Amino acid sequence: MLITEPCVVTLTWVLSDAQNRPIDELKEPVEFFFGGDDLLEKVEEALAGHAPGEELQLQLEPEHAFGEYKPELVCFEDRKLFPDPVEPGMAFEGLPAGAATPGMPADALYVVTEVYPSHVVLDGNHPLAGLALRLKIKVRDVREATDDEIDARSVGNRAVSVLDAAVPGPRLH
Repeated sequence: MLITEPCVVTLTWVLSDAQNRPIDELKEPVEFFFGGDDLLEKVEEALAGHAPGEELQLQLEPEHAFGEYKPELVCFEDRKLFPDPVEPGMAFEGLPAGAATPGMPADALYVVTEVYPSHVVLDGNHPLAGLALRLKIKVRDVREATDDEIDARSVGNRAVSVLDAAVPGPRLH
């Protein structure tokens, strides 16, 4: 079966930056919904029409991956708003209650980049924002999507994606 919308593709991959420094490797095959919300648009474009066993390589510029780095998504919040211990690499879904920085997206994932006695520096950019990425993909399998998968536009029970794996440390709510 060739990859056509909608279907489920099973992939493995190696993700690196533009200088070929490794970022993520998906060694165990994982299913993704093709034609929905599981894959980046440029990845889907590259996969279209391929079959199991095929390998492809692509380069994704920041605007086709996780966007440009936005310094305005970095903020400083009072150290008292955070649990002990708080350390670089920890991630928070949204800002803590009582946060004082106006205009910050409430639904962003914020990664702690620095901790000082008086404040904590948080970065709301995706960890891969601003990076050109190289992706080496192997198509392991292709199957028809179920009605539930089509309705959800996602496989839904797949393993942690590169979006999650790229964030070091624990996630806190």
